Amino acid sequence: MPEKARKNNHRMTIRVGRGTLSFSTINDEGEVLFEPYVVKSGVSMAANLREAFKTSDFLSQASGKARLMIDGNVLLTPVDMYNEENLTSYYEYAFSDCQSLALYNNVLPELNAVAVFGVNKDLRLVIDDHFSDVNTICAVSPVWRHLHQRSYTGPNQKLFAYFHEHRMEVFSFQQNRFKFANSFDIKHTRDAAFFLLYVWRQLQMHPRRDELHLVGDLFKGDSSTAIATQEEVLNELKKFLQKVYVINPTADFNRAPVTEIKGMPYDLQTLFVKGR
Repeated sequence: MPEKARKNNHRMTIRVGRGTLSFSTINDEGEVLFEPYVVKSGVSMAANLREAFKTSDFLSQASGKARLMIDGNVLLTPVDMYNEENLTSYYEYAFSDCQSLALYNNVLPELNAVAVFGVNKDLRLVIDDHFSDVNTICAVSPVWRHLHQRSYTGPNQKLFAYFHEHRMEVFSFQQNRFKFANSFDIKHTRDAAFFLLYVWRQLQMHPRRDELHLVGDLFKGDSSTAIATQEEVLNELKKFLQKVYVINPTADFNRAPVTEIKGMPYDLQTLFVKGR
């Protein structure tokens, strides 16, 4: 059980995944406190969050400020093509029905893109009932920003894959914009390898010279959502690609204490170390 968060001006970060829910904040000593919530299956995430507010001592100590971090479907749009009037129709075209969603956007100026994502309306009502000041972000945006900076290291092209909750975010950058970005649902090792090799071929990347970088819950021993072992995926990929690397958050973030917190997703670690 983490130390109780004192009521202060630090925001409470509420991360809502496809099947996970967690709360985190910073105490007055600058330490990151993290509490995962056991989600009840068959019950909406809004109902789970409503129950959490009744039972969680961690949440009861929160101030009126929150950051809502949503791990869901994201539509990327170039900044110069972004049109708020057509936003709903574009999102529905990409992800079908979104009647139950309120749409939000995060501008990514360093990537010349706008990330559009949805928040369940009932979930948002629960948040607004408890917080007066709420920032809303998509979970993968801190990862995009951080790995975009890593993409400038060395002369070779790089493809990145972020694994979380049986999903894989695959992306590549070309200077200050996305070269490729897509998400894939994965249930087996072969799914991950197939999609990665397909994208690699689509981008015409070199099998011996260019680099594939992997990160996320697939490579964490304490993960409950990993689809396979690290060795299974790496062995499959190394049959075809020479330079396959696993990003170690502890080394990546210079042994920041947040990387030692059991069960904390990489995107949340990145948020606390690197910011939005």
